[in-house]
Amino acid sequence: MDVVIAIINWNTRDDLALCLRSIYEGNTPPPTFLPVVVDNASADGSADMVAEQFPQAVVVRNRENRGFAAANNQVLKASHSRYVFLLNPDTQVHPGALRELTQFMDAHPDVGICGPLVLNPDGSVQYSARRFPTPLAGAFRNTFLGRLFPNNRYTRDYLLSDWDHRSERDVDWLSGAAMMIRREVIDQIGLLDEQFFMYSEDVDYCYRAGEAGWRVTFFPGACITHARAHSSDQAQIRMLVQFHRSMYRFWRKHYAPRSSWPMRLLAPAGIVARAGLLLAKNLLDRARGRLGR
Repeated sequence: MDVVIAIINWNTRDDLALCLRSIYEGNTPPPTFLPVVVDNASADGSADMVAEQFPQAVVVRNRENRGFAAANNQVLKASHSRYVFLLNPDTQVHPGALRELTQFMDAHPDVGICGPLVLNPDGSVQYSARRFPTPLAGAFRNTFLGRLFPNNRYTRDYLLSDWDHRSERDVDWLSGAAMMIRREVIDQIGLLDEQFFMYSEDVDYCYRAGEAGWRVTFFPGACITHARAHSSDQAQIRMLVQFHRSMYRFWRKHYAPRSSWPMRLLAPAGIVARAGLLLAKNLLDRARGRLGR
């Protein structure tokens, strides 16, 4: 088997059906591929749909929501393919994308992780290839500071938004929404860190791969469309909390050991403050919405 496609699903039945259909209709061997859907205790019949409509795929039914990293690790541990392609269920794979990604990685054995061009549903570029996060990027990204200064250089640098994303480029990290991993990388650095229930596990994995000497490369010769956040939209408050917990864990794991003592105090306080402000905004928007009905 060339590629095992790991799709972690939680209550996105309709998106998942479109994703699987795009894989089978637009990608014929070579390479040989096998979609493995890990269903995290969905209540919408997702697993039954896969079994009925896509019997050639493998479906794993978890009794509880194990999170993104742990569910992907179920696939990483059980598979023996040359590559594992992490793919969100709210994506659609463009024709030939699996072939192009596989051929690119075959031709570049020093590339350990590769990601395709990711588009929004309207055809615009989704910034799936980024620099590692910094405190200033966190302060401006999706916050009131970012709304006051939408063209600030900290967000632009983090998202690499001044680059047109139409050329191959080594980057710091790639979104786990569509990320192909070489088997040798898995053998060398291990599995995803399950302490990240959701969010930042992709940042962490790319960081570890880079530390081990592997290239992390964006390759626009393959393309997918990503609807984005359809699972997390179902539980926005909980996902905001998980996002900031993961942000803190990434900082503590990789940045804190080489940070000054003042920064070791300021960074966690900033993450907590950011989380509090975004949670307050979310709750206020909900209250306004109820009053407006």
